[in-house]
Amino acid sequence: MRSLLFVSLLAALPPASAQTTGPCGEVGTLVTRGSTTMRYSFSDGTTAPGEPLTLVMLVGGGGYLDIDDAGCPRLLSRNVLVRMRNLLNEAGIATALVDAPSDLRTDEGLGGYRIAPDHAQDLGKLIEALRLRTKGPVWIAGHSRGSISAVTAAGRLTGAAAPDGVILLSGMYIGDAKARRLWAAHTVFLADLAAIKVPVLVIGHAADNCVRSPPDHMKDVIAKTRGGRQQAVTVSGGPVAPGRAPSLAACEVREPHDFTDQQTEVAAGIARFMRGNAY
Repeated sequence: MRSLLFVSLLAALPPASAQTTGPCGEVGTLVTRGSTTMRYSFSDGTTAPGEPLTLVMLVGGGGYLDIDDAGCPRLLSRNVLVRMRNLLNEAGIATALVDAPSDLRTDEGLGGYRIAPDHAQDLGKLIEALRLRTKGPVWIAGHSRGSISAVTAAGRLTGAAAPDGVILLSGMYIGDAKARRLWAAHTVFLADLAAIKVPVLVIGHAADNCVRSPPDHMKDVIAKTRGGRQQAVTVSGGPVAPGRAPSLAACEVREPHDFTDQQTEVAAGIARFMRGNAY
């Protein structure tokens, strides 16, 4: 039994030969399904009082970052989670920026895989490995379509593979059942939200006019999850005023959907919440 457990733990850890360290973080590669691998970029937080905290970060869109050997994303690098990494590290929170699996590194990327049980298991292996490494809680955060991945994992995973908290930014609340790609209909509400019993922070922007993430739906997530500590936060301000008609173009970077020029404020609120305080 001990030998089986040892083998299991080794399988959860990134192979030493697959690790490199660059200016954007330490690159690790996990074997997830068969010969499929998942790359991530890990960056330690600065010394801070209390137990170490780690945040697994899931960007939106296709989720394909094309992380290079320096730990830097060559794609989707302007996403708010990428922009917040250094800010969170400075606040004492380690981060792990997750790339798409090796078999899904395309323009479509994760697509419909975000709701798959295998996707949750992939993320669970990373969470377990990070928990073994840091000896502290590991949270998961998803922005835009990354929010679907985050709640899929949180609703399915248990034990050491499960996240200790969930953070959603500009979550996918409304899908399009008529779109050419079937996964365009997917939303966070396809996950078993009632199974999420860890702290939940949901963040939206008052001026977000992306048709998929109207901030007034944040309360519907909080109503379904069962975390002992939950908060929905509406951010205001920034360069774009509320009141524009909803559109798909507003689901991109440099929009309130991506918290343009407000990453410092949002990162500070996330750090407070992860430490047990209000946003």
